[in-house]
Amino acid sequence: MTQFLMASFGLTSLWFAMGRNLTLRKWAPVVGLAGQPFWFAFSLDAGAWGLLVLVAAYTLVYLRGALIQWGVV
Repeated sequence: MTQFLMASFGLTSLWFAMGRNLTLRKWAPVVGLAGQPFWFAFSLDAGAWGLLVLVAAYTLVYLRGALIQWGVV
């Protein structure tokens, strides 16, 4: 189930980000952030420490995108 959710949130985020609909593009980083806890849990379960570093990096990128898309910064 974790892997299904990882893929679902990640692919939905990309779909939103690459589309023409500006409203959906605004939600892309939010959807991506929603999937990060599943990536975090997976990397801990697998003992994949390199992946854990990537999860942290992607989280920061999604946070930056959300702040920009929602006009906070």
